[in-house]
Amino acid sequence: MVAIEIVLGDITHEQVDAIVTAANESLLGGGGVDGAIHRAAGPRLAQAGGAIGPCEPGDAMATPAFDLNPSVTHIIHTVGPVWEGGDYDEAEILQSCYRRCLEVADELGALSLALPAIATGTYGFPADQAAGIAIATIRSTPTSVRHIRMVAFDEPTYTALTNALNQAESSETRPS
Repeated sequence: MVAIEIVLGDITHEQVDAIVTAANESLLGGGGVDGAIHRAAGPRLAQAGGAIGPCEPGDAMATPAFDLNPSVTHIIHTVGPVWEGGDYDEAEILQSCYRRCLEVADELGALSLALPAIATGTYGFPADQAAGIAIATIRSTPTSVRHIRMVAFDEPTYTALTNALNQAESSETRPS
């Protein structure tokens, strides 16, 4: 089973095989986590994203990591759902984001992966719900990735992810 670790910090400083960015459909760069990753990786990232985009919500695509730290070889771009109250398949699209990121990581041969809390920033997905979906989907998706670092950009997201992981682990150890 994949080891999941929750950390508070800057995803662009992670020492992993691949980093996931919460992208927009164009893959040309945006705000939040995506903007930070694009700034750190340099202008070739937008060029590479433009060459393979667009990317539909729920899907994932990879590019080289360009100017990120040398341990990171790829950036996996995924497009999360825009929160519209929960009645427009947002949960299913978010699950698909995490599944597709793991599938792409497997195709790349990545054994370690850094993931943000997809869709919880500008796209407005409630952090507590998104964290539960993230942890449940990662834990239920078969993958060759051995270590995942969920990187929270702020304390509320860190708390939501930590609570979701603790809840999943405690439900696993409860007798049935």
